[in-house]
Amino acid sequence: MAIEHSGAMTSPALPLVMLFLLARSSAALPAQPAMDSVRWQVDKVNRRGPSLGLVMSYVDEATALQSSGYFSPWPVLPFLDLYGRRFHIGSIRGVNVIYALTGQRRLNAAVTVQTLIDVFTVSGIVHYGTAGSSNDSMSFGDVSVPKLVAYTGAWTWKKFKSSKESSAELSFGEYNIPNGGENLLGSLKYRNEELYSVGKPMKEVFWLPVDSEWFKIAEQLKVTLERCNDTFCLPATPQIVYGLKGSSADMFLDNAEYRNFLFREFGVSTVDEESAAVVMIAMKETHSLLPQTTTSPGIPVIVFRGVSDLAGGEPIWSSTSLMNLASINALKVAVEFIATVGNQKSRASAERSNN
Repeated sequence: MAIEHSGAMTSPALPLVMLFLLARSSAALPAQPAMDSVRWQVDKVNRRGPSLGLVMSYVDEATALQSSGYFSPWPVLPFLDLYGRRFHIGSIRGVNVIYALTGQRRLNAAVTVQTLIDVFTVSGIVHYGTAGSSNDSMSFGDVSVPKLVAYTGAWTWKKFKSSKESSAELSFGEYNIPNGGENLLGSLKYRNEELYSVGKPMKEVFWLPVDSEWFKIAEQLKVTLERCNDTFCLPATPQIVYGLKGSSADMFLDNAEYRNFLFREFGVSTVDEESAAVVMIAMKETHSLLPQTTTSPGIPVIVFRGVSDLAGGEPIWSSTSLMNLASINALKVAVEFIATVGNQKSRASAERSNN
């Protein structure tokens, strides 16, 4: 006979509950043969040799690549699905490439790039996509190759009538209409990011640099950008602009006053939602889970962003008509960069073999 305990179930029921929970837990785990198959496929991809990781955020940006003809899928294993993302394996202009659509905003971008670095043998990350312009000297269709990017979506919200600590603060009262003054919303103080690296203490950073050697290579590119798409033609041929600053935040910016504030306070020329996360993940000193690698000072990373809108105050047609054109132009520059880096590596490898 079972012994009753006050406020609890009888003792024979406990093993049944444990068995039920164990069954649910084991069902949630992937079957071992499936995991072995994924590991086998990853090993097969990595045996091709190092690849460049190519990432974009919006579906329109991925569509630009898929319809361009630049990417040649690897017939042996054209793609691999991991952690909800599809990693396409192939080549661009003879260079091994693995590309993935990250999804929008910082978390999606960071997860995708971290997966690329941890799972595959990746020698660098190329990031392309669209952006809003916060610099009046940049026009629709232009492609920015920033030297520095920052995450401008981390704030400390200060109290009403708090004293100003630095110039990099957004005071809501300054935007009161008709005259600036005090405002119960107070102000925002921009925060640094925490950068964690293997074997080093955490350090706070605001500006995140792209790879300096890759930036020098990008400066030498000769690419003619597109002026027209299927629905619209720009009045002038877009240009590639080098060495400006970019900012990222987990929001789509459509406000002219805030756009102007970012340019005035930080000197940023483009705004997007992912670039800072991509650069931060790639530049970290990491200790990969792959057995053939050890602690390394990150991998090279570079960003190409085509201007599709003015981040507030532009004509209604711009965001829809020029998203495609901005994606195509950013992709063209990224492809030319990939081909140039691949050729340089091939020449360097041939010289080492001859010596």
